[in-house]
Amino acid sequence: MIGALSLLLVCQLIGTIVAHAAGWPIPGPVLGLVLLLGLLIRRGGPPPPVHDTAQGLLKQLGLLFVPAGVGIVNELHVLRTDALAIAVAIPVSTLLALGVTGTVMQLLARGDR
Repeated sequence: MIGALSLLLVCQLIGTIVAHAAGWPIPGPVLGLVLLLGLLIRRGGPPPPVHDTAQGLLKQLGLLFVPAGVGIVNELHVLRTDALAIAVAIPVSTLLALGVTGTVMQLLARGDR
């Protein structure tokens, strides 16, 4: 289990170093996950220790939402003050993201023909 956890953390560390050194706007842990995915695909799947460790971490995933919930409660005054702006920004940004994604997808699909 220590080795599997070390592998996960080393992948995250490498991703963070690469993202910081390259100046990319991609979070280091995301690059670390891509690195881990590449390693696991190359290996043909996760070895049992990595699988078991990942399952154990996933069982505790709910705990990771506690800080976000506490942050929301701590900033309730901001939410009350800017409620209208937030209520408008969320659906508008969602619709814009869907529209851009759909348009890009259609343009990419046309290029395949």
